[in-house]
Amino acid sequence: MNKKAFLSIIVVLSFFNLSNTAAEPVDFSLPDLKGTIKNLSDYRGKWVVVNYWATWCPPCLTEIPELISFHETHKNKDAVVIGVALEDIELAELNEFVESYFLNYPILRKKPAAKSSLGIISGLPTSFLISPKGEVIAKQTGGVTAKMIEDFIAEQKQSKTSVD
Repeated sequence: MNKKAFLSIIVVLSFFNLSNTAAEPVDFSLPDLKGTIKNLSDYRGKWVVVNYWATWCPPCLTEIPELISFHETHKNKDAVVIGVALEDIELAELNEFVESYFLNYPILRKKPAAKSSLGIISGLPTSFLISPKGEVIAKQTGGVTAKMIEDFIAEQKQSKTSVD
């Protein structure tokens, strides 16, 4: 195995750090930027990257282009990104930020907290990967890339196929 392939495997394995045990479907309800309540369960049937972030967080800002790219590539097929702004910020300021960064995925709002219905949020950004069945499959504290997400989903699909 060459060094590049080995490093790629290490990145994928370190990307998400939850075991692949049987899990129960999860759900949450949060307001979007228009005040409409959105449910995680609305996205059943697709992979969902739930990304907790804040406008003041440099690593969050660094990963935004990757999340935009991933969402754009997958939104009409098999996966979506949901951003959860985890901060006290005026709605007008958040809307301005979202427009200036050209965010193309749904943005929901939540007051700062160390825990969510998906699990512990020990730092920002924190991303959870939700399976099409609504189960938390994985978690990553720290930035992600579109390739990391795609590789991990492909690995999950392959391991499911080899088990069936």
